[in-house]
Amino acid sequence: MAKKKETKPKKSGGGSKFIKKNNKKQTSNYDNKGIVLDAIEALGKEADLRKLFPKVIKQLSQEEIILALNALDREGKIKIEDGGDISYLLKLRAKKPLSAKKDSKEFTLSASNSAKATGNPKRGERFMYGTMDISRTGAGYVEVEGLDKDVYIQPRSVGKAMKGDEVKIRITAYGRRPEGEVVDVVRRAQDSFQGRIDVLEKFAFFIADERKLSTDVFVPLTALNGAKHGERVIVRVMDWNTGNKNPIGEVVEVLSGKSSSDLDMKMILIQSGFSIDFPLEVYRELEKYGEEIPKEEAKNRIDMRDVLTFTIDPEDAKDFDDAISIRRLKNGNYEVGVHIADVSYFVREGTALDKEAEKRATSVYLPDRVCPMLPEKLSNVLCSLRPGEDKLTFATLFEIDEKFNVVHYSIARTIIHSDRRFTYEEAQQVLETGQGDHVEELQLLDRIAKDIRAKRMKKGAIAFEKAEVRFKLDENGKPLGIVLKIRKDAHLLVEDFMLLANETVAKYGAKLRQGKKQLPFVYRVHDEPDPSKLEQFSAIAARFGHNLRFDEKTHVSAAINNILKKVEGKPEANVIETMAIRSMAKAEYTTNNIGHYGLAMEYYTHFTSPIRRYPDVLVHRLLEHILTQSETIIDRDDLEARCKNSSLMERKAMEAEREATKYKQIEFLQDKVGEEFDGIVAGVIAKGIFVEMNENKCEGMVSLEMLGEEDFIFDERMLRLTGTRSGKRFELGTPVRVKILSADLALRRIDLGLADG
Repeated sequence: MAKKKETKPKKSGGGSKFIKKNNKKQTSNYDNKGIVLDAIEALGKEADLRKLFPKVIKQLSQEEIILALNALDREGKIKIEDGGDISYLLKLRAKKPLSAKKDSKEFTLSASNSAKATGNPKRGERFMYGTMDISRTGAGYVEVEGLDKDVYIQPRSVGKAMKGDEVKIRITAYGRRPEGEVVDVVRRAQDSFQGRIDVLEKFAFFIADERKLSTDVFVPLTALNGAKHGERVIVRVMDWNTGNKNPIGEVVEVLSGKSSSDLDMKMILIQSGFSIDFPLEVYRELEKYGEEIPKEEAKNRIDMRDVLTFTIDPEDAKDFDDAISIRRLKNGNYEVGVHIADVSYFVREGTALDKEAEKRATSVYLPDRVCPMLPEKLSNVLCSLRPGEDKLTFATLFEIDEKFNVVHYSIARTIIHSDRRFTYEEAQQVLETGQGDHVEELQLLDRIAKDIRAKRMKKGAIAFEKAEVRFKLDENGKPLGIVLKIRKDAHLLVEDFMLLANETVAKYGAKLRQGKKQLPFVYRVHDEPDPSKLEQFSAIAARFGHNLRFDEKTHVSAAINNILKKVEGKPEANVIETMAIRSMAKAEYTTNNIGHYGLAMEYYTHFTSPIRRYPDVLVHRLLEHILTQSETIIDRDDLEARCKNSSLMERKAMEAEREATKYKQIEFLQDKVGEEFDGIVAGVIAKGIFVEMNENKCEGMVSLEMLGEEDFIFDERMLRLTGTRSGKRFELGTPVRVKILSADLALRRIDLGLADG
């Protein structure tokens, strides 16, 4: 977590405000200048400008500091280059030492500002950050947080920015709509593209299918990966910053002979910003790691290889990142260990592997594949806690008494040896029948987990149990059927211990100090629900005869849990569950802890899945800094930027997963056009209703014109369509029978009609 120069700052009016010329008389500033320059040199080559002010504020006012900076610049003793890079860096170079003891050095000061843009940009504000959208004409529109209107970018000023990119812009005009130009691309929304490769004698060019990539990509002959002239390929851009020349890329995959389903799944990933393969330098870094654990590393760990340990995972899982150990202590208490794969041992900060993992931030789970955060050698071999193998782990060790109270805990780096790999089905059978491997230990863990769960619910946690849809696929990925994943005690057992470990680590992290200074930490936070959304939820629940009252904060979770329990197994269960989830805020990663509302926890983090989540890797590193007494300085701004990126990529992964699920639903229904199904209204918009079919859980749309030969009034608050002549109402939960009219993969749409006409 060393300081990173390319951290996106919070929106501000620009770094120039810190060095604005002042017309007041600037005499007798020599002593002030000496104080300021001494402070700059003491801060070192890369220092945050905000750290300069506290360092000298007792001696000088903020105005005096700014005057001194300007005076030093004017006299040539330092050189201030306005703007700088994407972090508003001010580069100050000491041209002439003020003291014989000082050496000429180059200093970099970050002039980040916490102020957000409001209304429209004010004159003098030069640089802003936002997300690029591009129209069909090629003009750009940049959405800047806090501005009333998007910033207009003329086509000639868009540069190499594409739709979805995060960009740095310079404001050039201050009319009714502010105008600007792209200065830099902070973050690419997409780096891989599908298209055709043209191979010439000495080089090759890639022509993308997507219009948003406005230029061809140069591909060296050494990066063709077997592609031949005219073939369809996927290319990843390796270098965008080539001046006026074309970007440079490499062929990731040749697409000839691939099924349309396979191609579409890959395009969903690519367009969401996820690469389908890893850069060559990542694979080269992995070559140095063997499967054998170095003896010196094993000596640095608590050896728990002789303690009963096992994993419980889905049947098709290969990346086992958590294991549970249990043993009886001499004092009669139990010790339960939650052991998590030590990914941070292999993924070292600043390496190509780390940069790629940070960029992806999460694994993406589509119905027929996984796009992993880490290469297979790491996720499925080196880090996976496979049975019969020694593995390096981070652990939370809980001492639990006969009444299932946690009387003591510790966090440690361990080495384990898994004795057994259970699938969820196998573990569930042991719990239900009382027969099988390690039956006593599993049943004891189940009782402890249920006690932990009961205490959590008593504190106000919300029990969301929304059914998960899974597809039965053939060898080509074609869906043969749809099944619902039902969570039983074996699933909940693992979940409860993971939640306990995450909460414990967060509490520990909140107390971490380096000297007298509190260290920043990564939290998983969840804000309180929006009262207006709760009001809407209450109104919709009333249609099903449920009286929901949210008079006090303490009653919200109890009321939601009560209704979720009442509708379990009923037709409206999915609608109620969905509305309850929509009334909640979105969880996210941050260094600023506000607690986790849904889990009723004051402290919570993600520690238990580092193979598939980057924030967990960050948490492991923070723990390692403390356990090994490292003196590395943790930069809060850098850590916060990584948290924000992880939250962003998590949302993108969820969108990709939803789109892929929709695709498979359409694929499944293609041979069922004309058939009828019972369903329930799951969504209402002004243009029609969305119906979820009970039998297969697929969702399609009945357009307004298919609802009847009359006009309909749309009630946005109550999510209801009402016929002006018949008075017939379509609202969430309304039972309907529908006919499948079309299942169009190209349009990604399922069109339905009412079966009764």
